[in-house]
Amino acid sequence: MGKRIIPRRRGAGTPPYRSPSHRHHGAVKLPDAREPGEATIRSLVHAPGRSSPVAEVETPEGRIYRLIANAGSATGDPITLGVGPVARGSVLTLEDIPDGTLVSNIEVQPNDGGKLVRSAGASALVVAHRSEEVTLQLPSGHFKAFAPRCRAQVGPVAGGGRGDRPFVKAGKKVLAYRSLAKAPFKVRGVAMNPVNHPFGGGAHQHVGRPSSVSYGTWPGAKVGRYGKRPKQRRRGSRKRSS
Repeated sequence: MGKRIIPRRRGAGTPPYRSPSHRHHGAVKLPDAREPGEATIRSLVHAPGRSSPVAEVETPEGRIYRLIANAGSATGDPITLGVGPVARGSVLTLEDIPDGTLVSNIEVQPNDGGKLVRSAGASALVVAHRSEEVTLQLPSGHFKAFAPRCRAQVGPVAGGGRGDRPFVKAGKKVLAYRSLAKAPFKVRGVAMNPVNHPFGGGAHQHVGRPSSVSYGTWPGAKVGRYGKRPKQRRRGSRKRSS
């Protein structure tokens, strides 16, 4: 008897495939824009489930925030929140950051805390300033316009080159990916048994059946290339013949 394939079981969110939330830190985002000032990096901590380290910064009033750590940051370094010089790790609006500067942890909407360019080693480039928008080149090479009041951190994200060091053992990769709630390995369907995958089994590894399935196929057989999504009928879309 067949059953649902592993990617479908993972998507259901059952305990074996669920992210261990008790390991994660609190919210890692930019502080409120209405609280400008200065802060000091109190510590750099490892955050399970994140590729980059987290910097815990403390203001003179005693408030503590968690930010994405920038490359070259160290404990005791001062950073600016809101208004100040363009220094490494500072949180400034895009209108205050000059062209040619590398930034990270960029807000899509003003005061949303940062949504883009947050993975280890990533950075975006400030390309141009206009009256109503600031253009950035994202790590993918795509150019995107942002509102001038959107904020970002100056400098690339720390942890670059993390993929250069091999895992060496399969068990280490399993433990590392467990906090990410990701599959550490991806097994080909043709390498499985017939009970585990519709493409499994046979005298040699081959699909042995059409590799495209209908969009409405039940989850256990929905593998390979999906068919065309059924068109949604719209009211008044058909033209009446006169």
